[in-house]
Amino acid sequence: MQRAHDIKAAGHWDEAKAVDTVALDAHDRHRRRVALRGERGTKFLLDLPQATALRDGDGLVLEDGAIIRVVGRPEPLVEIAAANSHDLARLAWHIGNRHVDVQIAGERLRIRRDHVIEDMLRGLGARLTPVEAPFDPERGAYDHHQGHGHPHHGHDHNHDHGEHEHD
Repeated sequence: MQRAHDIKAAGHWDEAKAVDTVALDAHDRHRRRVALRGERGTKFLLDLPQATALRDGDGLVLEDGAIIRVVGRPEPLVEIAAANSHDLARLAWHIGNRHVDVQIAGERLRIRRDHVIEDMLRGLGARLTPVEAPFDPERGAYDHHQGHGHPHHGHDHNHDHGEHEHD
């Protein structure tokens, strides 16, 4: 079984040269080491030096130089719109305050379906539209890999949202 040991960032390689594709949801695209099978049957071991967040369109470089294209598998999401940019920023603050992964999609936000969060957002005036799409959430401020990776930074996500310390 070949190893995929390197990543070519989306937009920085010729996707027409991909020998296979592997479709993964956002959770499964955050990996360091896992055996995978491409849609055309290519078996390979993703073997990276550290856990890395793969993005739709990234290329996984195999030992022989072949490249497997990463495809974001569609997931049940909700798209969030607001009347203006101020209201959208306020909604984004409330989402972040609850430690919910969020994707910025133009003038809208996307989150995974969650009826509790959706009810809160409606109460704040958001317009919500259910969608099925690949989810590519923003990486946190502690991500030092410019879009690839999501290291855990050693603080407790205290979900009662009282005071808590950050390292």
